[in-house]
Amino acid sequence: MAAQTMTTQAARIGKWKGEILARAIPCEVLALTALQKSIPKNVSDTVLYRRWVPYNATVGNPNILIQSVSPNTVVETDASNRINTTLTNNLLAEGTTPTPDSLVAQDITVVLKQYGCLYSFSDVVGDLYEDNMSDAMKTQVAERMALIREIEVYSKVRASTNRFYGGAGTTLATVDGKLTAKLLRKVARSQAANHAKKITSILAPTPNIGTKPVEASFIAYCHSDIEADLRDTTAFPSYTPVAAYGSRKPMHENELGTFEQYRFIASPELVPFQNGGAAVGATGCISSGGAAIDVYPIIVVGQESYGSVTLRGSASFDLSVIPVGNKDSADPLGQRGYVGSKFYATSTVLNQQWMACLLVGAGNLA
Repeated sequence: MAAQTMTTQAARIGKWKGEILARAIPCEVLALTALQKSIPKNVSDTVLYRRWVPYNATVGNPNILIQSVSPNTVVETDASNRINTTLTNNLLAEGTTPTPDSLVAQDITVVLKQYGCLYSFSDVVGDLYEDNMSDAMKTQVAERMALIREIEVYSKVRASTNRFYGGAGTTLATVDGKLTAKLLRKVARSQAANHAKKITSILAPTPNIGTKPVEASFIAYCHSDIEADLRDTTAFPSYTPVAAYGSRKPMHENELGTFEQYRFIASPELVPFQNGGAAVGATGCISSGGAAIDVYPIIVVGQESYGSVTLRGSASFDLSVIPVGNKDSADPLGQRGYVGSKFYATSTVLNQQWMACLLVGAGNLA
C-alpha cells in the first residue's frame, strides 16, 4: 500500500497566517522649516500675505536695499558710487520739510484646497475576514495623506524661479553635472546678497574624538540619491556627517550631514525629473532611460522663504470611520464600512531669493 504523502489528499487549509510585513512609509521633511499658518473656520478659503517693501527696494526685488548705479566716469568717484547716491537722496536741506514718501506693499495670495481619500469594505469582510481591515485601512489612510501633504509642498517649492543648474546647464533640459561645492557657494552668495536668514545656529564641537563644529546653516532638502555625492571627499572635502556633529542634534532623522553653510536632509519622496536633463555622455550621472540624465531638485531654504497654510482645527487629518452595521437609507442593511480622511492645505513660496532650487544630476554608482 502506498504511503500517505502531502499530495495524496489536499490539506483543508495548509497555510499558517504569517506576520503582516513591513511596507514603505512616506517621509515628511518639507514642513519642518515652512512658515506655518492656520486660519479660522468660516472666514475664507483665501490667505493674503503682505510684505512692506523696504526703502529703495522694489516689489520685483524686495531684498536689494542699495540698487546698482552705473558710474559717471571710468574711475568710480565719491559723487557717482551707488552708496553716495542713496545718501544724497536722503539729505535734508536746512529749514525745508522733505517730500513725504509712501509705503509700498508686496501681496502674495494663496487659496486653500481640500484633499482626501476613501476606502470601503463589506460586512462580509468585517465579519469573516481573518485580518482587521478597518485598522489596516486607518493606517493606510494616514500614510497616504502624509504623502499628499508632502508632495503638495514639494510641487510648490521645486517650482521656485530662483534656479541654479548643474554643470554647464542653463535650463533643466541642459543640466549635465552633479552637485558641486562651487554651485553651493554660488547659491550662498546669492542668499547673502538678498539678506536671507539662516535656519539653524552654530553647533559647537565637543571633547569627543572626531567631532566637528557645525556652522549656522541654510537647509538643503534633497533626494536620497544625492547622499553618495555628498560623501565624495574630493568634491566636498569638509563635508561632515551627522555622526560627527559635536552636539549630535540633527534637525530630522533623515539629516545626512553638513557642508559649509548647508545642512542636508534627504527624502526619497523628493523625486527627480526622470530623463529631464542633457545626454548622458560622459556626465557619470544616473539616467532612468539611458539617454538623458535624471535631474534632481535640491531645495535650499532660509527663514520664512516659504509657507504652509492649514484650516485651524484641521491641522491634522480629519479621519472618518464608519463601521459596518450602521444602517441608513443609503445602506439599509448595514453592509458597507468606510475609512477615509480629508484635510485643507496649501503652500507657497514667500520670497524667491530666500529660497533656491538647484537642478543637478546624481552620480551613477554602477
